[in-house]
Amino acid sequence: MEQEKSSKSSNGAKKIILSGIQPTGTFTLGNYLGAVRNWQKMQEAYACYYFIADLHSLTVHIEPAKRRAQTREAFALLLACGIDTERSLVFVQSHNRCHAEMGWIMDCCSPFGELSRMTQFKDKSEKHPDNVNAGLFTYPALMAGDILLYQADYVPVGEDQTQHLEFTRDVATRFNHTYGETFKLPEGYFPKAGARVMSLQDPTSKMSKSDENPKATISILDEEKAILKKFKSAVTDSEACVCFRADKPGVSNLMTIYSAVTGKTMETIETEFAGKGYGDFKAAVGEAVADELRPIRENYARLMDDRAYLEAEMKKGAERAESIARRTLAKVKKRVGLLLD
Repeated sequence: MEQEKSSKSSNGAKKIILSGIQPTGTFTLGNYLGAVRNWQKMQEAYACYYFIADLHSLTVHIEPAKRRAQTREAFALLLACGIDTERSLVFVQSHNRCHAEMGWIMDCCSPFGELSRMTQFKDKSEKHPDNVNAGLFTYPALMAGDILLYQADYVPVGEDQTQHLEFTRDVATRFNHTYGETFKLPEGYFPKAGARVMSLQDPTSKMSKSDENPKATISILDEEKAILKKFKSAVTDSEACVCFRADKPGVSNLMTIYSAVTGKTMETIETEFAGKGYGDFKAAVGEAVADELRPIRENYARLMDDRAYLEAEMKKGAERAESIARRTLAKVKKRVGLLLD
C-alpha cells in the first residue's frame, strides 16, 4: 500500500522527490506502471527532479553511438509520458559535472565492506562475469551522491532498491557525524501496491528490458498489433478462471496490469470475466494497454522529430540542475577540506 507522505516542508515549500532511470533501452510496461506513470502524478504535489542516469549506464558496455541515441530517446520518453519540464526538473546526469565530483567524494566515504555486501553487485557480477568493473562496485556511492546533491526528501524505490537507499542514508549519517550537519536523510517513497509487472512468459520474474524473449516484454512504444499479439500468447494456466491467487501467477499478473491501467479492483475484474475464457480476458487486457500507451507513442514520435526542442530542453534542465547541485557540492567540498575555486 502506498504510504502517505507529507508534500510540504515546515516553511510551506514543496518537498523534493528525486529519481533516475538508465538509458539502456525503451521503457517497458513495467517501468511505466511501476515508476514513470507515478512520476507524472507526483508533479502535482512535489518538487520533482528526474534524470537520465547515463553515468550509471557506463557499468555496462554499450556501443557509444547507441548510448547517445538511447539517452536522447529516454529523455524524449519521459516528456512523452507526461513529465512537464515547466513543473519538474528533467536533465541528463552527465550534463551536470557535479555528479561525478560528488560521486568520488562519496566513494571516499563508503567503507569497502558495506559496498561488498550490496546484493545488486553480486547479482550483476554473476550475470556479467566478463565485465565486473570498479564502477559496478562503487555504483551505490554514485547513487548516494545523486540523491544527496539535491537534498532530496523522498526517493521512489522498489523492493530491489531499498538497500541502496539505506546505504545512502548510512553514508549521509556518517558524513554528518564526521564533518557536521550537511545532508538531509532521504526517505523511501513507495508506489502503490500492484504496480509490479511480471514477464508475460515467466510470471515469476519481473518484466525486464533485457529479457531475450521478445514475447515476454511490452515496450511502451510497441504498436497496437504487437501489444495484442503478446498478450494473446501470455502464459496463464489450464483452469480457465480469472481470479487473483498465488497459485495463478500468470493470470494474477494480467489482472495486476488490467487493474493498474483501468483502475478496476480485482473483485470487479473477477466479476467482469466470470464464465468467460482466457481469450476474452487477454484481449481485453491487450486493448486496455494499447489504449493507455497510444498517446505516449504519438507524443514520442512528435518529440523525436523536433531535435532542436529536445536539445534546448536538455540544456535548460542541465543548467538548472547544476545551479542547485553546485550549492550542495560547494558546502561538501569545504567541509572535507578542499580549496574552492
